[in-house]
Amino acid sequence: MAKKSCFFIVIAMVVGVILVFGLIQLIPYGRIHNNPPVVAEPTWDSPTTRTLAQRACFDCHSNETTYPWYASIAPVSWLTQSDIDRGRNRLNFSNWTGNTRALRELSQVISRGSMPPFYYVWMHPTASLTAAEKQQLIDGLTASLK
Repeated sequence: MAKKSCFFIVIAMVVGVILVFGLIQLIPYGRIHNNPPVVAEPTWDSPTTRTLAQRACFDCHSNETTYPWYASIAPVSWLTQSDIDRGRNRLNFSNWTGNTRALRELSQVISRGSMPPFYYVWMHPTASLTAAEKQQLIDGLTASLK
């Protein structure tokens, strides 16, 4: 008898999880993937600097985000959109206004490896930069964002 009740409890929990997962899909946050237009970009010092920034930074720090398939499934869509919203608010290469005060911080977060974040690189291995590429990006950003 105890085995039957445990079985029904497990089934009820599985059904509950599936039901909750289905219901959270109705929350639209993070599921509309329209990028705003690019207003203005920095004057890049070279195409290489832009390519490195595009590869490692643009998905969160520009209006040129490429959304992966899983960015349409809650709760991952919520986390993805939250990261993009915070990234664009902090620094947006597509709405460049000549704000250079973030340049020192930008160099620091790239050199110490906190940008791009490890969890982003884990899901987007092409965003991983070698030490030489990191330095090239820092030097290029320094030259571009003066």
